[in-house]
Order: sequence, then structure tokens, then C-alpha cells
Amino acid sequence: MERILVVGVTGAGKSTLARAVGARLGVPYHEMDALYFSGPDWAVDDKLGEVVSRIVAEPRWIIDSIGYPEVRDLLWEQADTVLWLDYGRRVVMPRVLRRSLRRTLTRERVFGGNRETWAGWLSREHPVWWSWSQHAGRRDEITRRTSDPRFAPLDTVRFAHPDEVAAWVAAL
Repeated sequence: MERILVVGVTGAGKSTLARAVGARLGVPYHEMDALYFSGPDWAVDDKLGEVVSRIVAEPRWIIDSIGYPEVRDLLWEQADTVLWLDYGRRVVMPRVLRRSLRRTLTRERVFGGNRETWAGWLSREHPVWWSWSQHAGRRDEITRRTSDPRFAPLDTVRFAHPDEVAAWVAAL
């Protein structure tokens, strides 16, 4: 486990797991959304491909994402391990709701200095709506990728419940 992807739907706990595993194994952690969103108004970094290429050229890294479309194959081709948080909506939705509510109430700065706002809750791009609407599609995409012969060499660890993750991390 030197080049690790932590995958799952929005709100599953990818960043939390990636930070914990990175700290436990001494592997540099990279937050994909922080790489993707570079500035105000959720501006996207037009150098994302270059930045991710530099990261995955390193011998050790952990990234908390399936990958945005422009870098997805690159990430999967360079990874050696996939940690899949395959949780149902009953686990994910309370998590993403709590996180978004906290961020909105506290005006917490996130990627690129942006903030979640009350008006943002009405957008289909809001994390709560995104997590709900993308849940089945994201699961299908990860299933396809973990079954794809191109990625057969990847060691995939699939977690169906947070208790499994906690036990696995404790055993690292």
C-alpha cells in the first residue's frame, strides 16, 4: 500500500479515512477537492492534470477520490490500492447533512476559500443533493472499475459499514 485511492460517494468519509491511513502509514495525503477547486466561486484549477500527474509520479501518496473525469484513469492506472467505502444512503446521508449544516452555520472555508451557503442548498451541485443523486451511479462506476481488467492488479478493500473501517484501521 504505497499509492492509495479512497473511493465512495460524497459524504462517505473518504477524507477522514485517507487522513487516518496516511498518518498511520506515513503516506502523503492529497485532498482531491482542494486540488480541483482553486479559487472563489468554485473556480476549477485548469492545471489539475499537471498537478495530479506530479503527485502520482511520487512513490507514495493517498488521494480521497475516484478522480474527476480529466484525471480519473491516470489515478486508477497509478494506484496500487483502492479503499472503497461502499455505504448505503442510510449511512451516508446523515453524515453529509451534518457536515453541510455545520459548514453552512459556521461559514467554514473549504476548497479555494469557498463556503457552503444557504442559497447553495437549492443547487443540484450542493453536496447533499449531489450525494443523493449520484449514489447509485457512483457505486456502479466503482464496481465497473474494480472489475475492469485494466485495474485487476489493484488491491481493492471494500467496506460495507463504518465498523469494518474502524477495525481495519486499528489493525494497520
